[in-house]
Amino acid sequence: VATTEQLGIEAEAVEIAYGELEQRIQQIGPALIRLPSETTPLFMAVIKGGKKSIKVITPNGKVQHLAPTELRDVLASDLEAPIAPTITTLLAEANVPEERQAATKTAILREQLGQEPIGGCWLLRLSPGDDFLKQIRYARLPRQLLIILGASFIGQLLMLLGWWLLGRGALEGHFEWAWLSAWALLVFTAIPIQLLSFWIENQLSLGLGSLFKQRLLYGILQLEPKEIRHQGSGQFLGRVMEAAALESLALGGGLTALVAVLELFIAITVLTIGAGGIFHALLLIGWLVFTGLLCWYYYLHSNQWVTIYREMTNDLVERMVGHRTRLAQEAPEHWHEEEDQFLERYLHYSKRVDRFNIIIKAIVGRGWLIVGLLGVFYTFIMAPAASTALAISLGGILLASQALSHFVTGISSFTSVMITWKQVAPLFHAAARGQKRPASQFLLPSRIKKKPAQVPVLSARDLSFRYHANGEPVLQACKLEIQKGDRLLLEGPSGGGKSTLSALLAGLLVPESGELLYWGVTQQRLGIKTWRKQIVTAPQFHENHVFTETFLFNLLMGRRWPPLREDLKEAEALCQELGLGDLLERMPAGFQQMVGESGWQLSHGERSRLYIARALLQQADLIILDESFAALDPENLKRALECVLRRASTLLVIAHP
Repeated sequence: VATTEQLGIEAEAVEIAYGELEQRIQQIGPALIRLPSETTPLFMAVIKGGKKSIKVITPNGKVQHLAPTELRDVLASDLEAPIAPTITTLLAEANVPEERQAATKTAILREQLGQEPIGGCWLLRLSPGDDFLKQIRYARLPRQLLIILGASFIGQLLMLLGWWLLGRGALEGHFEWAWLSAWALLVFTAIPIQLLSFWIENQLSLGLGSLFKQRLLYGILQLEPKEIRHQGSGQFLGRVMEAAALESLALGGGLTALVAVLELFIAITVLTIGAGGIFHALLLIGWLVFTGLLCWYYYLHSNQWVTIYREMTNDLVERMVGHRTRLAQEAPEHWHEEEDQFLERYLHYSKRVDRFNIIIKAIVGRGWLIVGLLGVFYTFIMAPAASTALAISLGGILLASQALSHFVTGISSFTSVMITWKQVAPLFHAAARGQKRPASQFLLPSRIKKKPAQVPVLSARDLSFRYHANGEPVLQACKLEIQKGDRLLLEGPSGGGKSTLSALLAGLLVPESGELLYWGVTQQRLGIKTWRKQIVTAPQFHENHVFTETFLFNLLMGRRWPPLREDLKEAEALCQELGLGDLLERMPAGFQQMVGESGWQLSHGERSRLYIARALLQQADLIILDESFAALDPENLKRALECVLRRASTLLVIAHP
């Protein structure tokens, strides 16, 4: 996993049930599979799965095609070996015909071993923080976009051809059955093309939306604590809401705008052919410029409205979070003063935006009909044209009016996207942090640990840190060495910088000056991700959280998810050592019980022990516990301390005197 992270690739360890092995092999890829071997570990890279054959890179580096059953037999050999001979003997004694023995043996094995897990498989994929266009190309989304545009273009051509057929009949004064049949055929032909466009559009929305959400979630985890420490619950909720809105607006409005541009291009071409010629086309282009100016003014007003909306949402959520405090300590006559001011401003800007939106939608489409018809009238006065040319111009005017309506709808959504993007962009761009590292920084943890015993696990040299550029230093020229196996206790008064030092050692803060080394390797060389995996901290109670998820997720979130069977066993054993066994027995769903704000409410001491277990389960070289024992009673304190001393290879405990 560490190697793939250095390469900018994600590797997810999975276990496959025996009964689903062949089916999963057909769908797998790219993936890395460990082959059974008694000596040197052997790996096979699966490039692409398939029902008939899978494309693999063998241990000798060659690309080959294998039948899914061949790989399945190899992976399941160790699991089948103990019982396969017994089944073969049983079938022979039961006089099962030879031609049916293979199928019967397979059915018995599936029944006996169906739920047994087979490990040694890692799914590989591009990191969500990689170049977003690269991810889009990898997901083959541009092809779907081209299909949508192609289907829209064909649909417009069929519509124009249908108009031409109707116009021809109208100009000749009668309809022939052949032309009428051709028109009906064109109408019915457009239906499957439109359905295809809608279906591909939904597929594109799902694919692009999935990539976008993955990147935002990944980007959130790349943010430094100091970047969001000053923000409240309302601002967090606002970002979540705007991220969800951005996806739907960008996909819906973007496709609508693209199709509208295609329609406008066709309309300009039709108007050029018609009676007005190039003059009529230039008139439409000028109207487009006018439409763009209106949309720009709409953007400015919408931006002001959204700012008020964000402030009001943030204030509302913060007041809901602090509702108990307000009821107990705030005078009732002041409860709604600021709320009324926010609502008044919000209603004022809402009216302005709605009024402007209605004006744009009313003027652009219908206003063009008037301008376009005036252009035809002027052309007819100055240079009378044939009825066919006039009919073409009228068709172009109607087509342009329809395209302008679609364009305004798309631009309205695009305007909302531009405003929303200001809030979501930091999360999107944060995902790219640390993706491209110089070759000189390519270093694996397995190579670091091959160091002499006298080299400290962690060294801090002349660390200095201040929270504000002009503030007083919290730490200055701090030096510290922690050897493997040390058990250190750091005591000091409140506000003395103990937690700040803990955050610096764990990589949660960046020192203003000085140097941090892990087994003699600098933090910059190792990389912050690898550093945080090797040096783990359980922050103070107010900075640690129980998420609204299962108890098991809260235990193993720092290890890996989804967990393997060995993870479950170790988590259960650790909970028993920390005295959380009674809690698991009380909870109806055990490990799968939902906990947190909207689930099972844990006591202060239970949360503290959960935080300790979470840190220990990460199997780091250095564990830092920041006041983790403060809320425990003497009995649980003794039990937790014995567990920590037994399990932590190197330990630093921070406490008050």
